[in-house]
Amino acid sequence: MKKVFLSLLIVSAFACKQVKKETAITAETEKESMAPPEVKLYAFNGGTVNANMLELFSQDTTYTGQSKEFADAFYVIVHPKGTLLWDGGLPESLVGMEEPFTSPDGAFTVSRKDSVANQLATIEMTPEDIDFIAFSHTHFDHVGHANAFTKSTWLVQEKEYDFVTSEENQKSNPDIYNAIKDLTKIKKIANTDYDVFGDGTVVIKFMPGHTPGHQVLFVDLTEHGPLLLSGDMYHFYENREFKRVPIFNFDVAQTKESMAAFEKFAEEKGAQVYLQHSKQDFEKLPKAPNYLK
Repeated sequence: MKKVFLSLLIVSAFACKQVKKETAITAETEKESMAPPEVKLYAFNGGTVNANMLELFSQDTTYTGQSKEFADAFYVIVHPKGTLLWDGGLPESLVGMEEPFTSPDGAFTVSRKDSVANQLATIEMTPEDIDFIAFSHTHFDHVGHANAFTKSTWLVQEKEYDFVTSEENQKSNPDIYNAIKDLTKIKKIANTDYDVFGDGTVVIKFMPGHTPGHQVLFVDLTEHGPLLLSGDMYHFYENREFKRVPIFNFDVAQTKESMAAFEKFAEEKGAQVYLQHSKQDFEKLPKAPNYLK
């Protein structure tokens, strides 16, 4: 009887130890599954824009006679569930030109030194490795290398898609239409926010006004913390401070509403804002192959 009792004690102790071990493993597994995904953000140079008539960037005469040099960045966000390319820089036809190109009206002088394929190679990627592409909007300085991503899914607001593919835009801005016309894998967003990977770490925010379907990008990084890529919500610091609206914006009132929503969201999330056309903000970011995480 003693032997039977002793055997039961040993079996019971072993079973208890096994349960504790399995519980610990389960807790560790749950802890790992609850950990935020590792997201990386790479910044690249999509060219340089010289705004020769800065007065275009305000509804009044504040900037008359002034000029300013803008950065023209694009970004790759790497997530465990896929990759997103945000914005497309200036047209790649500028690469290799001996001199910068000035628009016929003299408003802008633009240049671009390198292609998207060459820059992606620095992080051991090709255009075929990009699962999703999204542009803050479809102006010439944001869709420059769009047609290199025909195998990627284009994430676009319905209003922006209708705007850029309209018959009127095809006639008035054929270069912009040609930049996106070969994109056939399209996910239209119903003019609202869109969680790219479904976990809140990479979210497209609908902020219309600059164009009908203008959008900005929220990225929540584990080390850096949350950030917002501004698209063309603001081009430079003064316009953010004083909420000045360029004269070429699609809808001024809508732009101001989006500015208010942008600032509210940035405050709620404690997000650091990076103005995409700001040289200062571009210089703050590590350049590929380095990245934020």
